[in-house]
Amino acid sequence: MTSNAPTAERLHQRLQMVLTPVALEVIDESCQHHGHAGANGTGFGTHFRVRIASHLFTGKSRVARHQLVYDALQDFLANGLHALAIEADTPASA
Repeated sequence: MTSNAPTAERLHQRLQMVLTPVALEVIDESCQHHGHAGANGTGFGTHFRVRIASHLFTGKSRVARHQLVYDALQDFLANGLHALAIEADTPASA
């Protein structure tokens, strides 16, 4: 497994470091997508859900918030992360 292989723990660590969230949950939902496009057959590491609240999202649109998350995880996208469901809020709305 490469150092940038997607796991919930690695995504969590990266998002914590880059976006300093006040709330963060990363869920590997890969097993729910067995046989779907992008699934790797292992049931792990391809489809994730991120629930995150960060002060960095304040004043930003939903699209801009999602882009910050995608930017933080770009190297994981190049290493097997196929799908990312994002729920991004400000601390005030979390």
